[in-house]
Amino acid sequence: MSETRPARLSPERVEQRLREQFPDVPFRRQEGAAVRDFTLYLPADRLVEVSTFLRDDPELAFTMLASVSGVDYLPRDPRFEVVYHLLSIPMNARLVLKVELRDEDPKLPTLVNVWPTANWLERETYDFYGIVFTGHPDLTRILLPEEWVGWPLRKDSPLGYQEVAFTHNTPDREKPDPDLKHLAPKKVTYRAH
Repeated sequence: MSETRPARLSPERVEQRLREQFPDVPFRRQEGAAVRDFTLYLPADRLVEVSTFLRDDPELAFTMLASVSGVDYLPRDPRFEVVYHLLSIPMNARLVLKVELRDEDPKLPTLVNVWPTANWLERETYDFYGIVFTGHPDLTRILLPEEWVGWPLRKDSPLGYQEVAFTHNTPDREKPDPDLKHLAPKKVTYRAH
């Protein structure tokens, strides 16, 4: 006995449902040749409300937060974007939400109460970009040591300037013996099975 899969939820229907439910939210669709998944921009102050609706609406059922990441577009204003990749497994659909943040105060509300997976994902974004998720239960570094200073994936973060040893910058390196013979390829015979 084969199960029938539900028809795929179209991006247009997702956008229609959001605009019906939130007529006052200025959603903006990202378009262009490089855009793979349906992407909507929304303001940070409406993020939790919109995300809760996306999760709880039975027609949409975006029950999985797959990824949260930061992007630094220095020198653009607004400088940062926080990108949320959502999956609706029952409806076979993907959605990307993006929130733009200014350099002066990069903060937005946490989504831990909507999707528990946001906990570690938001911590990673905080750890690398310094974007603050207000209301997060444990907004501490997750990959870098606690004593680390700065935000290493910001474009204005200083590089380590630790030179890597190569032949051009390592004067005391051991040079190979000029009489060293190169190995010739081994002759292999194949037999039929």
